[in-house]
Amino acid sequence: MNVVGLLLAAGSATRFGSDKLLHALLHGVPIAVQSARHLRTGVERVVAVVKPGAADLEKRLKEESCEVVVCENAAEGMGASLACAARAAGAAHGYLVALADMPFVRPTSIAAVRAALEGGAPLCAPYFRARRGHPVGIAGRFHPQLVVLEGDEGARRLLAAQEKQLVKIAVGDPGVIRDIDRPEDLLPPLAV
Repeated sequence: MNVVGLLLAAGSATRFGSDKLLHALLHGVPIAVQSARHLRTGVERVVAVVKPGAADLEKRLKEESCEVVVCENAAEGMGASLACAARAAGAAHGYLVALADMPFVRPTSIAAVRAALEGGAPLCAPYFRARRGHPVGIAGRFHPQLVVLEGDEGARRLLAAQEKQLVKIAVGDPGVIRDIDRPEDLLPPLAV
């Protein structure tokens, strides 16, 4: 089944204080590179979207075998970036929409979302402790809706409109809800 990974790496990162996607994790790998590597474990093809002027990030993602697209209107928000990625990916059986600032998503969670898509789920997402996470699986039949997204909502409106079709995948992976917005988000989470 042709499932394409869409890696959204075009955000502004204003709360982080520096280029968070190139910030090295403890083992020296940049946040976005780690996210790309994990996504690549679940799909053969990854289309990564970056903002204009992100030459270093573009280079690093290409080194990870991602197809990189510069989204000229990335400043409009996640919806614009996702639309750009979907247009670049073209028609497919499905898409795994992942965020480049979520490097702690386990490959097993990515595989579970892909398996749900392959099993016929029109929309699917991992859930950790009743919270929806990423990556989000979207069947190819929604491609026309993806390519016209805009603003900062990403696929949120699509998921809300099709809520009854959303397959919730329970995972024991806190990484599916752990995004990096500030430097302190890189600290190990407290045991709960």
